[in-house]
Amino acid sequence: MNIYYWLGYQLSRGAARLLFRFRVAHLERMIQNGPVILAMNHQSYLDPPLAGITCHRAIYFLARKTLLDVPVLGWLLPKLNVIPVSQEGIDRSALKKVIWILKSGNAVLIFPEGARTLDGHLQPSEPGLGLVIAKTLAPVVPMRIFGAHAALPRDGGSLHLVPIGIVIGKPIFFTPADVEPRTKDLYQRLSQRVMDAIAALQLE
Repeated sequence: MNIYYWLGYQLSRGAARLLFRFRVAHLERMIQNGPVILAMNHQSYLDPPLAGITCHRAIYFLARKTLLDVPVLGWLLPKLNVIPVSQEGIDRSALKKVIWILKSGNAVLIFPEGARTLDGHLQPSEPGLGLVIAKTLAPVVPMRIFGAHAALPRDGGSLHLVPIGIVIGKPIFFTPADVEPRTKDLYQRLSQRVMDAIAALQLE
């Protein structure tokens, strides 16, 4: 971890416990070494830092490219391992960067749904996650966050100090057989497999 990431990590841990009584179920399932995709539902802007503190190492995040146009954020976000991604169509350069990062043995957080939920419910998966899986065969740790939508909903409003929890699912390991046959719906099928695993997770 660089110093900026380490400071953000420590601040996120402290704030999560103090403000949201944050808890993680089944932390022992997290893959802490080697390439791994953390796949989680997307409820609010709180999701990336909260997912990040479930890992004992630095992870990489995807964020809207336009955020880098904001003063200070444009300087800070790259230091926090943020990968800028365009929301206009498929950003192939961002996907190539994610694939390179995974092949280099690192961890990346990906939201299979693509965007934050409007109503707090799970949304359909997008094929982008499946593409990354097919290109890397990286293991996937399914994760589900609860309470973040109530704390900071997408439709605006102030921050609400409500409990937030993350449940970590059993890792999904992929083999070359899982990416065959290479039909047009392959990426969607892989993404949906992970989304189904996320949907099955419940906060105990």
